[in-house]
Amino acid sequence: MNLPQERLLLPFDHTDYETTEMYTDFASIRGHQHVKRALEIAAAGGHHVLLNGPPGCGKTMLADAFHTILPNLTNEDMLETFGIYHLAKENRGFSKRPPYRHPHHSASAISLIGGGTFPKPGEISLAHKGVLFLDELGEFSRKALDMLRRPLETGEVTINRVRQSVTYPSSFILIAATNPCPFGYFQSHERYCTCTQHQVKNYQLKASGPLLDRIDFLLTLKSVGLVATETGETSAIIQKRVENARCMQKERYAKGGLNGNVPFSLLLEVSRLTTEEMKKITTICFEEKWSNRTQAKIIRIARTIADLAEEKTISEAAIEEAIGWKRMTSDSQNGTNERIHNG
Repeated sequence: MNLPQERLLLPFDHTDYETTEMYTDFASIRGHQHVKRALEIAAAGGHHVLLNGPPGCGKTMLADAFHTILPNLTNEDMLETFGIYHLAKENRGFSKRPPYRHPHHSASAISLIGGGTFPKPGEISLAHKGVLFLDELGEFSRKALDMLRRPLETGEVTINRVRQSVTYPSSFILIAATNPCPFGYFQSHERYCTCTQHQVKNYQLKASGPLLDRIDFLLTLKSVGLVATETGETSAIIQKRVENARCMQKERYAKGGLNGNVPFSLLLEVSRLTTEEMKKITTICFEEKWSNRTQAKIIRIARTIADLAEEKTISEAAIEEAIGWKRMTSDSQNGTNERIHNG
C-alpha cells in the first residue's frame, strides 16, 4: 500500500508577486522523473499535457508544481493579462506571474470558453499566457471539451452574438488530469475496480480523438510510495532552463510565439532540418501510421528539446527523444484500448 506523498510548499521568490498563495516545488515530488521531464519540455515550448492515473498518484501535485517553472511575463503580456481580467471583472493585480486557472469539472461551456448575453472572457482567456488545469477531465461535458479544440490551435476564441462578435486571446498551456475510469482504479494493482466495460469506455471517450490529437504528451502515472527518496531539482533550477529556452524562441520568431504554437511553415523554415532528418521522421510516421499532425508535433517537440539543450539546430538526440515521447503516448493509448476491448 502506497502512502500519500508529502508536499513541500514554497512561496515564489518574486517581489512583485501580489498573492500569498503557496505552490508545490518540484524538489518535493518523489519519483515521476519522466513526467517532470515532459512538463519541463511543455513549459519551455508551450506544449499541452494529459496526465492519466489512479487517485493519489500525484497528478494534481505535478500540475500544481508546473506553474512554478514558468518564467515571468513580459511587461506587455502583464498588461494584456490585466486587461482581460478587467473585462471579466476578475481580481488580478499587476503581477508578472503567469495566470493559473483550475475550473471545477461542473463548469459550463460558457464559463470555460466565454460568452453570455453580454460576452465576457471565459476561463481559457483568463489563462492567457499561463496555465489552464482541467482536473477530472472525464467529468467535464463532452460539449465543453470539444469547444477547446479551435482555441488550442489558434490561440484565440471568437464569440458570435446577434449584435456583435468579439475575439479574445486564449494562448494557454493545457494541463489535464484524468482517472482511467469513474471509480479510478481500472487496471490498478492497488484496489479492485467495479466499473463495467461500458462505463470505462464512455468515461475515456469524453475527450474526443480530435481533442487528444492536439495534446502533445499523454502520460500514464503510477503511484509512488515513500521508497523513492531521491532529491530532485528545485523549481528555480528548472525555471532557469525554461527561461533560457524561451529566450532562444523569442530571438528566433520575430512576431513572438513558442515552438508549440507558431505557424508550422515558420517552424520548418528556421529549424534547419536536414534532408536525412526529415526523411527519418517521415519514414517513422509512415511505418507507425501516424498522421501529418503527429509529424509536425514531433518536429515541434524536438525543436523545444534542442532549445533546452541550447542547440542552434535540431540534433539527432532531440529527434530521437521526441519520437520516444510519441511512442510512449501511442503505447499508452493502444494498451488502454486493448484492455477495454478485452474487458
